[in-house]
Parts: sequence; structure tokens; C-alpha cells
Amino acid sequence: MPTVRHDREKRMTEAQKLRPPERIETERLVLRVPTVTDAPAMSANYASDPEVTKYLTWAPHASAEESEFVLGMLAGFWEHGPAYPWAITIDDEIVGMIEARFEPPKAELAWVLSRSLWGQGFMTEAAVAVQEWCLEQPELWRVEAYVDVENLASSRVMEKIGMTLDGRLDRWGYHPNISDEPRDVLLYSMTH
Repeated sequence: MPTVRHDREKRMTEAQKLRPPERIETERLVLRVPTVTDAPAMSANYASDPEVTKYLTWAPHASAEESEFVLGMLAGFWEHGPAYPWAITIDDEIVGMIEARFEPPKAELAWVLSRSLWGQGFMTEAAVAVQEWCLEQPELWRVEAYVDVENLASSRVMEKIGMTLDGRLDRWGYHPNISDEPRDVLLYSMTH
């Protein structure tokens, strides 16, 4: 009988085999590997905005230097996995980020987008592209995303891309820009 450790090691090996494309093009966007040169635009367009980061697991960036440090860490994700962040770009300027984290048989999506682009379908467009790629992989059977119960805009994106609400997880996620205590989240998913 396989051990829990063996099963986890097997899943991690499968996750490391998954290598998403470094560039995904949609009708209006290019999703690409972020670079440290994106730091000034990242900071200005969304990472320093308290309204954008309200429901995220990290605080607003205090400077472009902080964004540069974060982007340096994200480059390591592309080298080693199992998380792969794409810069969401318009005319090669970063306006947000979407990430897929692999733990076969599932992938978890997370995203952030500049407030000036909210309500225009950009996040839905990016999320559909990444979700479709994930569900084309034989190792992945499920794509899921979590959202703070008050983050109605991200819940709508999840519904627009075909995810269904699996349920509410009480005291599950930390969103330090709202509370020091764990918050309730909603779990959405799509399977094939």
C-alpha cells in the first residue's frame, strides 16, 4: 500500500513534468513570463494599490524596488515550479498577473488586475486561456480557485469562466489587508 509521503512525492514529480507555455496570446492580451524590468509598471499599475490588493494574501508594495524583489522571486518559480505566474500585458506593459499552481490532479488559479481595467472582461479572458491550457493536460482533472467571501468581482470571474461553487470554507484564508484573523473563502472549480 502506498504511503502518504510516496503519494505526495509522486504528485510533486507529476507537477514538475507540467511545463506551461511561457507565452499565451488571447484576443487582447499577452500572458508572458514576468521579468524584473516589469517592476515600475507593476508597482504603478496594481501592486501598490490598496483597493486592488484588498483581498490578496500580500500587502500593497511600498515601492518599485519591492515589486522588483517580488518579480525576482517569481522568476524562480518558472525555473523550479510547481507554480507558474504570467504577467498579464497590454502592449507589453504589465497590468496584472495570473498564476497556476500544480498539484496533480488539480491546478489552482490566482490573479490580480489593475483597477483601471476592472469590469472590461480582461481577467475573464486571461483566466479562460490558462484554465483551458490546464484542462488540456492529462495530469490535471480539476482547476480550482479560492476567493474571499466579500470579493464579489472575482467570484463573478470564476462563474464567467465556467467554474461552479463547491462551497464555503470557514476561517480558511489569510487576507491581511482586511483582518489579522483567517477569513471565510468560497471554493470554485471546473473539472473534465
